[in-house]
Amino acid sequence: MEVVSMILACRQLHKAYGIDVILEKITFHIEEREKAAIVGVNGAGKTTLFKVLTGEISADGGEFYLKKDASLGYLAQNIQIDSDRTIYEEMLSVFEKIIQTETNLRELENEMGNLSGQALAEKMEEYATLQHYFEQNDGYSYQSRLRGVLKGLGFADNDFNRQMNQLSGGQKTRVHLAKLLLSKPDILLLDEPTNHLDIAAIEWLEDFLRSYPGAVLIISHDRYFLDRIVTKVIEIENKKSTVYNGNYSFFWQQKEINREIQQKAYEMQQKEIKHQEDVIRTLRSFNREKSIKRAESREKALGKLERVDRPDALPDQMRLTLTPFLTSGNDVLHAEALSKSYGGQRIFRNVSFDVKRSDKVAIIGPNGVGKSTLFRMLLKEVPTDSGLIRFGTNVFIGYYDQEQAKLDESKTIFEEIADTYPTLTQGQIRNMLAAFVFTGDDVFKPISALSGGEKGRVSLAKIMLSKANLLMLDEPTNHLDMFSKEVLESALNRYEGTVIYISHDRYFINKTAEKILELTPDGVILYNGNYDYYLEKKAERARNEAEKAAQHPEKSVAAAQPVSDTKNDWLKQKEQQAAERRLANRIAKLEKAIEETEAAIAQADEDMAACGTDYGKANEIYAEKTKLEERLEALFAEWEELNS
Repeated sequence: MEVVSMILACRQLHKAYGIDVILEKITFHIEEREKAAIVGVNGAGKTTLFKVLTGEISADGGEFYLKKDASLGYLAQNIQIDSDRTIYEEMLSVFEKIIQTETNLRELENEMGNLSGQALAEKMEEYATLQHYFEQNDGYSYQSRLRGVLKGLGFADNDFNRQMNQLSGGQKTRVHLAKLLLSKPDILLLDEPTNHLDIAAIEWLEDFLRSYPGAVLIISHDRYFLDRIVTKVIEIENKKSTVYNGNYSFFWQQKEINREIQQKAYEMQQKEIKHQEDVIRTLRSFNREKSIKRAESREKALGKLERVDRPDALPDQMRLTLTPFLTSGNDVLHAEALSKSYGGQRIFRNVSFDVKRSDKVAIIGPNGVGKSTLFRMLLKEVPTDSGLIRFGTNVFIGYYDQEQAKLDESKTIFEEIADTYPTLTQGQIRNMLAAFVFTGDDVFKPISALSGGEKGRVSLAKIMLSKANLLMLDEPTNHLDMFSKEVLESALNRYEGTVIYISHDRYFINKTAEKILELTPDGVILYNGNYDYYLEKKAERARNEAEKAAQHPEKSVAAAQPVSDTKNDWLKQKEQQAAERRLANRIAKLEKAIEETEAAIAQADEDMAACGTDYGKANEIYAEKTKLEERLEALFAEWEELNS
């Protein structure tokens, strides 16, 4: 039976800056190979906790344990790597010891060719030790692993030679994440690792982390990502921690159950306290020695009672159904054969789709495929190269861009709405703001004091108060905390108008989308369902295509490939498919050859060890082994080239 031990633990951890307490009573532990999440609203202290765990700052109290000799890797937000090295050179720094070992092996090989007797035996022993280290640390495959991680995180081959000091902050963070993943620390601390990644890269990272041999502790607002990876959630709320043994969805459900249980326990205890206080007053009113002693005894017992805390009140989720002032026609938007190129580089073509009244449509696709460009074409901010865009009757657009939301920092929330819509009554303004969880005196908060999530909610409230009956939202969940996302989901699900949005937030898409448009360079593919439905249909299509290819390889077609309208396109498609089959066959043969060559090298090592003092035989085996290693290098080089 495999024994799993604790690798990291906190007990009653406390951190304050002056009189401002950030964390108190933080208690949890992480097992080896466990995958866990730290969650909480913006400002709850999640990043502060990570800085304590990494030793960047010290705790003011409590205990912190990290297993002896355990290595820890930390991905902070907004990494800055200032270097004139290329991305590839920066990545190679992870493998310095392996590269040095490889150099030492080559030097020993040259030396051994000129030695014999005891000197050769000693060098062979040294060589065997280095060779064992090299093989144990996957020395033959480190370059292919390096390429695989970079590509998985969204870098193309032509990015590898870009200098680090020319990259954006997000690209530098991705390089740092790639280095961390390849360095394989015993525990990974990842602060918002999915920022700057598209859906394909996030899915790759999920697969990587699920099979990661070490422990992983994640801060993330990506709920779908957490659902697929973690088996423990540590929530920081009101400076304290609560541990939930499950994924994000389990945590969210259990949190509600726990609140109800705590509320009932609090109410029952308050009822009992009131009863005891009434009894004490009555006993004292008798004004006799015995009754006063009994009252004092009850007061002591009441004083020692461990009080149940009243659960902190959460703002109510919106309950208002949001109806646009004007109803559009049934046909909201018709797009036909849209195409766009920049500087001779085609972004997309043949983009056609229809949007009907009350549709909730998500547009998805990898970074660079042109989602925001398509949005701006629909908004007439960017001209089309070809195609037709037609809006229906009485369609009024409200555009939401989280990065460009224009709010007056000098105004309060109430003033921002009242000045924009002077005909609204106070009651109407308060009702709309309450729908977005601004109640009581909250409406008089200055815009300048709001968090990113709160500003996003104010911006959305402004759009929904406008004449808009078609909301176009570009990454509306960016920088929102989990609670703000839940509010936005509730608002959109109750909105009676039409919504089209771009998002990488798969949980958000799953909760709100009724249709998904997957944008590709050659058109769009429509899925009539949410994100789970999209994944199911993608998997089904891939299975069907694989079965067709296996049964009729000469008739196989690329999955989701839009049909070409000319014979030339058809012929190119067939040629491409034939080339892909040849490539797949060659890769399969290479992989088999690599496996056989590695087995032959391992056998040569065993044969050399069995030679004893027969140095002539050992030299023959060594010469053969050298040829095998050269062949293996050549096979790996070709395999990497074909997979690039």
